[in-house]
Amino acid sequence: MQKIWYQITEHLIPVFRRRLSGVDALPQLAVLGLLSGLITGGVILVFRLAIEWPLERFLPGEGSESFENLDLLTRGLLPLAGALSLGLLLHRLSTHDRKVGVVHVMERLNYHQGYISIRSAIVQFISGVATVVSGQSAGREGPAVHLGAAFSSLMGQWMRLPNNSIRTLVACGCAAAISASFNTPISGVIFAMEVVMMEYTIAGFTPIILAAVSAAVVTQAVYGSEPAFNVPALTMNSLLEIPWILAIAVIIGIAAALFIQLVDTMGKHHHRPVLLRIVTAGLLMVPFAILVPETMGIGYDTVNETINGQLGFWLLLGAGVAKLIITSLSIGLGMPSGVIGPTLFMGATLGGAMGLIGAQIMPEHASSVGVYAILGMGAMMGAVLQAPLAALMALMELTHNANIILPGMLIITTSSLVTSEAFGKKSLFLTILKNQGLSYQNSPVIQALRRVSVGAIMDRSILRTGRHLTVGDARKVLKSEPKWLVVEGSNGPTALLPAVDLARYLEDTEKLVSEEEIEPPESIDLMDIPANRRDVAPVQYQATLEEALDEFESTNAEALYVQRHVAPMIQRVYGVVLKSDIESYYQYRRS
Repeated sequence: MQKIWYQITEHLIPVFRRRLSGVDALPQLAVLGLLSGLITGGVILVFRLAIEWPLERFLPGEGSESFENLDLLTRGLLPLAGALSLGLLLHRLSTHDRKVGVVHVMERLNYHQGYISIRSAIVQFISGVATVVSGQSAGREGPAVHLGAAFSSLMGQWMRLPNNSIRTLVACGCAAAISASFNTPISGVIFAMEVVMMEYTIAGFTPIILAAVSAAVVTQAVYGSEPAFNVPALTMNSLLEIPWILAIAVIIGIAAALFIQLVDTMGKHHHRPVLLRIVTAGLLMVPFAILVPETMGIGYDTVNETINGQLGFWLLLGAGVAKLIITSLSIGLGMPSGVIGPTLFMGATLGGAMGLIGAQIMPEHASSVGVYAILGMGAMMGAVLQAPLAALMALMELTHNANIILPGMLIITTSSLVTSEAFGKKSLFLTILKNQGLSYQNSPVIQALRRVSVGAIMDRSILRTGRHLTVGDARKVLKSEPKWLVVEGSNGPTALLPAVDLARYLEDTEKLVSEEEIEPPESIDLMDIPANRRDVAPVQYQATLEEALDEFESTNAEALYVQRHVAPMIQRVYGVVLKSDIESYYQYRRS
């Protein structure tokens, strides 16, 4: 058994890592995607049970979302007490440890190559459960995405994979989390690539698809194969409804722009104490909880009732507007809640309300309220997240109805254009990042460099040697025919020397000695002989080409030696990378 384990750890895993350093390691990425989906599916199951179990026992009535059945006093005190508890918890944490949700995942991808800590995952789990259980206007999908990304990233860190693979694992975790939450694998894949990664790659599709499918299988084993909402057979009755659908798209586009603006405005108070902001959000929630209890919690029961035409116009309109206001204020103030669920709630209720108006205007042509509720959900999700394809895929998977595609495409693209072009709003997540003083670089060059590790292009033909050598030692060094000599100093490598320069020096020296012009040197100083030496700086084996370029810029080095920790205080050098190697690789991939 020990021999088998030795073979795995000493031979198979290093080969696995080395293959992953390139951009074409599809079989290895497929295995990682499958593992990511299974792990994420299990984590999301635990997360959902942690929310549903206490609510099913605490709330009167059936299910885990019947906040409406609570008495007025409890409805008012519950979110306030929950906000106070959350505020005290977050107050004890450092600013870095308070960051949670999809925005945090995007930040870790852009600035830290997808490395997410276990501490961050624990904080997200606790705060995600607390916001929903205490009746805040919250969703579970944002926290689920964070948890899926975190545990997938931790798996990659534990396996000491290259950073480009960890980035792919984070995308797998995001897709698996959406898939497990809604039972919508396709929209999970598109969400991960369109919203979080902001890129589509052929190599990325396979592992992300496998992650989404395997996570869906895990949750279906417990919750069944039904989607998150009970959607009846829906179809658009007449093409004469298209002008009204366009009008609804404009209204929802305006509502989405208002939502993003309110979050942005409240986010400008992020410098204030976190306890004050969270308690303020809880106080603001109190009147909404008392007057419009449908805004409490996730609200999927209200969405289901809207789709099935069980709610009246004023309740739909009031709940939609109330949810928009309180959710935007809470998220802007820093409440660690998800936004995808509330987005679907707002879209369903506002779309349903507009559908009832349409039924009064043209009763003989209007479709059911459920059609407009579903279209509103897609429109609001597409506009707020600026992810029209993910929203369209969500509509298809939630309805299992191809008839919804045509009006869905129309309303989603129109509402997204109204929000982005008429009001100049970017995605909610990008807006929050900007408010925090951060950006999200997604240029084609940066994305291409992030997909490849330095291990894929480094030159392994190296030999580490001391600065001072005898002539005999120098010949031994050249006997193995290395391309580069890494000259060691007192604190590690100090220079890179072409081996051919040492060979040329030996030839010239031997020629002069034979002609009796000089005495044979007792030792050779590699830092003194004529040679094209390069100043060096270290880069970790897991680093991407983007990180390597950043290292070149920050150190002004002429070459990077690729190293990895193999034991405490021991670094092993695997190869060297020149700046020209990165440029040549990128040019080759482009052509």
